[in-house]
Amino acid sequence: MASMPFSATFSTPLHGYSQTKTTRSSNSSASCPSMAFWTPSVKSSLGSSKSAIFQNGFSLQSPSFNGVFFKARSLGVYARAATEKTLYDFSVKDIDGKDVPLSKFKGKVLLIVNVASKCGLTSSNYSELSHLYEKYKTQGFEILAFPCNQFGGQEPGSNPEIKQFACTRFKAEFPIFDKVDVNGPSTAPVYQFLKSSAGGFLGDLVKWNFEKFLVDKNGKVVERYPPTTSPFQIEKDMQKLVAA
Repeated sequence: MASMPFSATFSTPLHGYSQTKTTRSSNSSASCPSMAFWTPSVKSSLGSSKSAIFQNGFSLQSPSFNGVFFKARSLGVYARAATEKTLYDFSVKDIDGKDVPLSKFKGKVLLIVNVASKCGLTSSNYSELSHLYEKYKTQGFEILAFPCNQFGGQEPGSNPEIKQFACTRFKAEFPIFDKVDVNGPSTAPVYQFLKSSAGGFLGDLVKWNFEKFLVDKNGKVVERYPPTTSPFQIEKDMQKLVAA
């Protein structure tokens, strides 16, 4: 049998994916080891750059053969399928072990953060998060904090200890939830959703403590920020969503 010709057509170049490197400054606390964060560039309605792969996808197409035309599904289809859900489809446990359906936050802008008590980023992030929460909590804004001990073992305490630390030292009033894994085989379902919505298979690992996901009023992830992006640097993006 003669070989059938096969061609691949790409709607967008694969090199549309870009990667940036951010390194923590040398004056950060020694309790949080110096390390580099490799983060994918992700586009949102707020104007960041997103890989052309996720925007348009690519397809493999062969010519018609005996009247049959074959076209492979594009990567874009798989990316969309992974994000058909919204944050409101998930339930989590709060710091006291009570079930919390995330649908209770429907219609609000959310900033979701994996927190730790003993990191060099702890003091600045908790202070700025508390400030932003106090400023915008009456305007439909919430912060959801998820303790995680996967980065340098810097959240080793029990849930009661974590709660006391955040609420006593930083006067945190925003919701704090049960300690979770954000990477690996035991990743919490809500973090599987967050990462698949902003990053995908090219860069879905959470890099360190205090990585941030910004979610709009419809429960969709619109932006993802590396750990070194401070809460105050996110304020303008938050304001746009709150005002929308």
